[in-house]
Amino acid sequence: MTFESLGLHSSIIKALTDAGYTKPTGVQEQAIPAAIEGRDLLVSSQTGSGKTAAFMLPALHKFASEQQVAATSNTPNQEMQASRARGERPRFKPAQPKMLVLTPTRELALQVTTATDKYGSQMKRIKAISILGGMPHPKQMQLLSKNPEILVATPGRLIDHMESGKIDFSQLQILVLDEADRMLDMGFIDDIEKIVDATPETRQTMLFSATLDGVVGNMAKRITKNPMIIQIAGSATKHENIQQKVHFVDDLSHKNRLLDHLLRDVTMDQAVVFTATKRDADTIADRLNIAGFAAAALHGDMHQGARNRTLDSLRRGQVRVLVATDVAARGIDVPGITHVFNYDLPKFPEDYVHRIGRTGRAGRNGVAVSLVNHAEGINVKRIERFTKQLIPVDIIEGFEPKRSASAPRSNHKPGGWKPGDNRGGPNKPGRSFSKPGAPRKEGGAGGGYKGNRSNDSGARGSFGDR
Repeated sequence: MTFESLGLHSSIIKALTDAGYTKPTGVQEQAIPAAIEGRDLLVSSQTGSGKTAAFMLPALHKFASEQQVAATSNTPNQEMQASRARGERPRFKPAQPKMLVLTPTRELALQVTTATDKYGSQMKRIKAISILGGMPHPKQMQLLSKNPEILVATPGRLIDHMESGKIDFSQLQILVLDEADRMLDMGFIDDIEKIVDATPETRQTMLFSATLDGVVGNMAKRITKNPMIIQIAGSATKHENIQQKVHFVDDLSHKNRLLDHLLRDVTMDQAVVFTATKRDADTIADRLNIAGFAAAALHGDMHQGARNRTLDSLRRGQVRVLVATDVAARGIDVPGITHVFNYDLPKFPEDYVHRIGRTGRAGRNGVAVSLVNHAEGINVKRIERFTKQLIPVDIIEGFEPKRSASAPRSNHKPGGWKPGDNRGGPNKPGRSFSKPGAPRKEGGAGGGYKGNRSNDSGARGSFGDR
């Protein structure tokens, strides 16, 4: 099947051809024709499957088809010219977007906007902007003053502009909830319902999620009308092109020595190391830099400008190791990422799938390795039940754990030290990384579950999106 056979507008076909897209993915083949017909959609598909194009291409097709009609009407410009002729100061009018895309994170919002600019590069008078936390208020007002057709936003910041009268959804035609499950995990359900209530009932609604069960499914039923359900692959997709491993570690010292060793894999191009907390992301990135790695941190406490610069450096290859919280688990598509290291296991099994999906993009091969304390084996089993596949345990000569992987969980007292705790063991094992030496050929890297610590996948405030 080709994009032409999907019935897309010629200007979109040209833009896709210029960008090197040859044929639609599975989710695009099913979603695009249905969306062009105006159907509401509930879509579950794996990360990296081309979901952005699945909802953006039919929307752009709709707007391209309307452009000739829109071009004949110049009323807003005529009113402005008349106002200026009367010597009146132009007043700020609320933006009236035709399409709204809600995303859980700033990175995903920016990625959707960038992709939209690419898909619509051959169209005139179609503008997409991002409204999100960390962006200067004057800049946001400047963007909104242009009355963009497509608005991509994080829920918290969007609510701010709605309450201040800067955005009017009376003309909205299309509503998209991207990564809906993640937005609910982050506590955005009240904001989402408030936003949905402010949009016309005649809108077309498309919801994309890793799962369509539970809370997500209940919300989907409330906000859609006779939706078409598309399930290309569940969130538990096996990622057959990603080699997954588990390395058991005795304590933090063992974990850090093993991570240092694994990051020297000669087959590694770029890597993402996931941590549970923002503080650990900063600390580990600093120590990796001292050890000679080109590393940088990425988390929700960073200003948007700093986050953008970090991602740009990653895409240009200037950063080889990105140390990040789950803020980076979705919305980052860098082809050079060959390895994902779970220094800490994620809080939810589905987040494991999104984390490892940062590698092996677009059919490439990847490596995903988790560093796991013996007491956290139960969390590995939860991931295995969710993904419906076993993750093999690997042991590297010279870095063998002193305990066996099948050893029972330790009997630490509540609140006391346990292996893998950041406070260190009785002898306070350090976090130091060794200086760069000869590269080693074994690949991988790690993680440990820290469910009792705050992370970037928590409530809205931790992201700074307000």
